[in-house]
Amino acid sequence: MNRRAFLKTAAKAGALLAMPMVLPASVLGRGGAVAPSERIVLGAIGIGRRGSYVLGCFLEEQDVQFVAICDVKKERRDEVKARADQKYGNNECKTYRDLREILARDDIDALLIATGPNWHCLASVLAAKAGKDVYSEKPCTKNIAESLILADTFRRTGRIFQAGTQRRSLPNFEFAVDLARLGKLGKLQTLHAQPWGMATGMSGWLPEEPPLPKEEGDWDMWLGPAAWRPFNAELFKSAFHFEKGGGLVGGGCLEWGSHCVDLCQWANDADHTAAIEYWPEGKELHARYPNGVKLVMRDTGWLPNIGSCPIRFEGEKGWVETGDNGDLYASSPDLLAGRRAKVAGYPANFHVRNFLDCVKTRAQPRAHADAACYAHITCHAANIALFLNRKVVYDTVKHEFPGDAVANRLRSEALREPWRI
Repeated sequence: MNRRAFLKTAAKAGALLAMPMVLPASVLGRGGAVAPSERIVLGAIGIGRRGSYVLGCFLEEQDVQFVAICDVKKERRDEVKARADQKYGNNECKTYRDLREILARDDIDALLIATGPNWHCLASVLAAKAGKDVYSEKPCTKNIAESLILADTFRRTGRIFQAGTQRRSLPNFEFAVDLARLGKLGKLQTLHAQPWGMATGMSGWLPEEPPLPKEEGDWDMWLGPAAWRPFNAELFKSAFHFEKGGGLVGGGCLEWGSHCVDLCQWANDADHTAAIEYWPEGKELHARYPNGVKLVMRDTGWLPNIGSCPIRFEGEKGWVETGDNGDLYASSPDLLAGRRAKVAGYPANFHVRNFLDCVKTRAQPRAHADAACYAHITCHAANIALFLNRKVVYDTVKHEFPGDAVANRLRSEALREPWRI
């Protein structure tokens, strides 16, 4: 290039640099868009019916960018990818069959885990160790040992954990809990929860059937840490009744207890402890906390038309009861003064938003790992009492049943190779 050409090129470049830079409004976060630096990059592991609903709540949030789905079933992978690609108008959502591949991505900030309960704790722990924040569906753990590991892992890694106990973010339940915690009911005496079916049994084998091709449905990965058993299409179709706690099926106190017992724990300021005595009493399961407050798990005797997942808190001066219909009932109308607008059902939107806000601020969310840990321990210990059909005593410091070898064996279970926590 000669001197004249160089000067002409330099002059053009200078003019361009002098011009104001114009950026799309979306880059700056204007016009309702969220700047890329403010977006939370989200992936998901195991998206079935419940997971699909919760994922929808995440997709409604403007500061979420969903980029990857991992599922052992090809049909589900394809469905979620199509949903994400349609939303963003591209073909960029990646699919994975092995969760270790999605965990290896360093561009993902958070994961929605909605696998079968058998995988919840292990996937959450692996995600935390991979530097991801986690929103996990419940039950979050299979046994007492997993509950303690879950809390310890998120404490040590500094990652954010939100259990999918979304009733902690609904106004009627929050209002009832505040009445108890603020002393408006007087000294707490009894907490009531409805686990909705208090039966336990050991998991077994269904008849063996020809397995699917691995790419279509990965049976070995679906089992994960659970004991191996032959493929069965009905079992593979839904993990709902498969090993929810310590080899126990049917959920017992755990299935809905991880919601309603969790709310009782919250009302009793017991997010960092558990009940210490458990005993069957007729068709109920009773427990007692270190502060003397009694917990009653029962299926019947609730106020009419209160909805699913009811709770009742009783103190020396009054009581309050509420459920999924959103209404509040109390011993005195004065107790209900100032209640917020009714929200019926149990939407997860508020809970998802609380999680996303905490991912950004690093504050603890409403259903943090410690709260999930101890609410689940109370449910697991209650299940052990139900399964043994007798009283058990739990030491919340040593985390054992003193002098009770049979109950202690139910605190944990072996994990199948190669899965370890």
